[in-house]
Amino acid sequence: MFDVFLYPVSAILWFWHKVFGAIASPDSGVAWVLSIVFLVFTLRLLLVKPALSALRAGRRMQALAPQMREIQEKYGKDRRRMAEEIQKLHSESGSSPLGGCLPALIQLPVFLSLYWVLRDFTPGAQSNHVFDHAGVESFLNADLFGAKLGNWLSQPAAELAAFGTDHVHMIAVGVPLMLIAGLATFFSIRSGLDRQTSAAPQAAGITKLMMYLAPLGMLVSGSFFPVPIGVLLYFLATNVWTLGQQHFLTKVVDREEERGPVPPDGSTLAA
Repeated sequence: MFDVFLYPVSAILWFWHKVFGAIASPDSGVAWVLSIVFLVFTLRLLLVKPALSALRAGRRMQALAPQMREIQEKYGKDRRRMAEEIQKLHSESGSSPLGGCLPALIQLPVFLSLYWVLRDFTPGAQSNHVFDHAGVESFLNADLFGAKLGNWLSQPAAELAAFGTDHVHMIAVGVPLMLIAGLATFFSIRSGLDRQTSAAPQAAGITKLMMYLAPLGMLVSGSFFPVPIGVLLYFLATNVWTLGQQHFLTKVVDREEERGPVPPDGSTLAA
């Protein structure tokens, strides 16, 4: 199903591995780590526009929240009338209840493909989409400070030893990766919490819960499930990018709102 995404994603990883493999050794951990990081950055850069559209849509929905609550209180017993009034409100404001969801749905297959390309570097695999058997072996043999990129923290000691690593090296590398990725996730969610609290207090409660559960989930999954170091690098790169992107795009939308209302097409109107 995702092959239409998996091949392009693996091709981008292959390209960056060729670039960094020409600078360092193609089989070195440095070449593979930089390839993963720049794969993430390349895909996230391509998805900045839909992310900006989703943020704009979210802001419009937040602005309508008080009016939505008034409609729900006034027509709560008349579901049909309430739906008509809500539809009328969206039509007059040029907003859409799906405006924030559609850009996220566009991004989801890309993120899943990136994850599965890294997961498909498995022992015995003859290929991984664009990569041939030699490319797979190169990835599996690469390490970051002694931790193999294709191995995971909860793997049995005998299996780790067969790949030339151990739990000490895996923990020394994997735990900091998870902690930094978790902190980036925490601050990304917290940065949008204040605005959401004033606009939609019910949803803000869920967001506040996720602010703690998401980093905790990352620590648990990375510690007890088969999540290779290469995938932890992906989590780290994408969460750090998300934190920086959210800060940047929030400032862009703030400036747009200062100049005037932002219509659905994303262009700004002079105040």
